[in-house]
Amino acid sequence: MSWMAWTWPTALFFAVIALLLVIFTVIGVKRPETPRVGILRIETTRGDRLFISLLGAAFINLIWLGMAGAPVWGGLILSFVWAAAVFRWV
Repeated sequence: MSWMAWTWPTALFFAVIALLLVIFTVIGVKRPETPRVGILRIETTRGDRLFISLLGAAFINLIWLGMAGAPVWGGLILSFVWAAAVFRWV
C-alpha cells in the first residue's frame, strides 16, 4: 500500500470515520430509532444525518481550502457546527 502515501492525518481521518460507523451501529442495535422529519421535510435516521454531516463537511472543507488556504482549522470548526445543526434540526 505504499502507492497511497498514507500519512498520520490520513490514517486518523479514516480511523475516525470507521469509529463513527462502529459507534452508530452499536447505538442503532441498542437503541433502535424511528425516522423523524426535520426542516428538510424528509424522514431521516441517525445514519442519514451522519451521512449528510460528512458530505457537508467535505464541501465546507473544500470551499475553505479553496478560498482561505492551507490552515483548515476554521473549516473544521465550521464542519462541527454544521454537524451539530444537522443532528439537531434535520
